[in-house]
Amino acid sequence: MALSLDDKLLGEKTHYYCSSSEDEGDDDDENQEGKEAVRGGGGPTFVPESQINPTRAASYSGTAVQTGPKGVINDWRRYKQLENEARTNQELEKADLLKRLSVTCRSHLDDEKEKAKDADFMQQMEDLEEFEDEFLKEYRRKRIEEMRATFTNVPLFGKVLSLDANSYVEAIDKEHPLVTIIVHIYEDIPACEAMNGCLLCLAQEYPKVKFCKLRASDAKLSSNFSVKGVPALLIYKNKDIVGSFIGMGQDLGDDFFATDVEAFLQEHGFLPQPGSKTHALSASALAAQEDSGSDFDVD
Repeated sequence: MALSLDDKLLGEKTHYYCSSSEDEGDDDDENQEGKEAVRGGGGPTFVPESQINPTRAASYSGTAVQTGPKGVINDWRRYKQLENEARTNQELEKADLLKRLSVTCRSHLDDEKEKAKDADFMQQMEDLEEFEDEFLKEYRRKRIEEMRATFTNVPLFGKVLSLDANSYVEAIDKEHPLVTIIVHIYEDIPACEAMNGCLLCLAQEYPKVKFCKLRASDAKLSSNFSVKGVPALLIYKNKDIVGSFIGMGQDLGDDFFATDVEAFLQEHGFLPQPGSKTHALSASALAAQEDSGSDFDVD
């Protein structure tokens, strides 16, 4: 009996085959062949898949699915890996959700705490403002006292002083450091006469400013200065000259008023502005001195 391809693949043992009486002769032959095969060490042989289906074996490049113990172990490992990844992703999502909820969700207690903090902050700001107000008031009071004490020591004049070559240096060097000294260099011309009249009015308005006049010929100035340089105003403070204005008649003309000279000196910062505390103290000081006939004293 010839073996079929299935018999070869399945390893069918032909010596266990029993035939009918009609094929007894053939069966004896086949049994004899089977016995010889067994006696000769023969048996079922393994046929590779490449010999059965060469085309499929040549085109296949993947891995086969294992269904034995190794396949079960690999499936279990893959399952545990996926389970760990899913657990990790779930924990990350929970952490992100908790973070967003902690930022966006506020309870009534949180609102009350926030309101209490705001109330405390506002109270602190009010206390700070009150403290600053008290500090500023105290600072302002001390400054006023210092200014009064300073003006108490400053002498009063209220008139225009005449100087000569000998008294000129002494009138400047020996004066109080806070006193502003305005010296008018003049000659007998209309512009200088107008300047002397203006300074007389300003001396009464600003008694703490020392107004003086000096003839140019007495100071031994040049004839050219006596003609073109007058009227001239020289301003001193603390022994130093801080301003010099020559030939003011060219700007003011021959006929001008005290308000013109006052505005000019205020513009350059040598006289206090009207309404300032210095101006008010100067005016009140002169009035007090005239009423009492004594030195000025601020309460």
